[in-house]
Amino acid sequence: MTRLRVRFQKLGKVRWTSHRDVARMWERACRRVQLPVAWTGGFSPRPKLSFGLALPTGAESLAEYLDLELASEADVDLDGLPARLTPALPAGVDVTAAAVVASTPSGGRAPSLQEDVDSCGWRVGFAPGVDLAALADRALASSSLLVERERKGRLSVDDVRPAILALSAVVTAEGEPELEALLATRPRALRPQELLRALDPDLEGTRVCRTHQWIERDGLREEPLAVAPHAAWARAQ
Repeated sequence: MTRLRVRFQKLGKVRWTSHRDVARMWERACRRVQLPVAWTGGFSPRPKLSFGLALPTGAESLAEYLDLELASEADVDLDGLPARLTPALPAGVDVTAAAVVASTPSGGRAPSLQEDVDSCGWRVGFAPGVDLAALADRALASSSLLVERERKGRLSVDDVRPAILALSAVVTAEGEPELEALLATRPRALRPQELLRALDPDLEGTRVCRTHQWIERDGLREEPLAVAPHAAWARAQ
């Protein structure tokens, strides 16, 4: 079966849609455009769709990914697929690229998105008046940064400093302060809100956007599916 990878954005009010609801909207979109997606077997067959790392509810993204398997001998116009899918999705979800996922050099199945992606790029906006440069410098100079985290109903205190791969303060063209961060996803993904708690428990961002998901191979970082250069953080209308 042919495996396709689709890249899409999630901007504006749709950012409040949960990961589970995003999966449902994609299933509906595939049905609407009659995309020949393969289905699982068993008593409750489902379309064979698999997503990358879950996006926190309330965050926007320029780099979300979906892998889907086509039915045997299906023929799809890849160049026209983004324009075909976007109108079938809610406002704010725009498909920006689609491509066939190639097999590994040995002919095996390529790793899934969740297996492959090892870091994510983020931009977090703030109200004026926060000294983000000082916070970033202090964090990078720290040997450890402890944060209380919950997982499966259990609280733990973790050192998240190794997961902060890069951190810097930037200013947008409109003069708005932002933090630009590269955060590891392994062994456990560091989320933007956890980063803010590590920097300052009282720190609150006004907007969060995932700008990249990265795969590292042979010391080089690449995206699961690249697109043409775009504005780093376009405002949703």
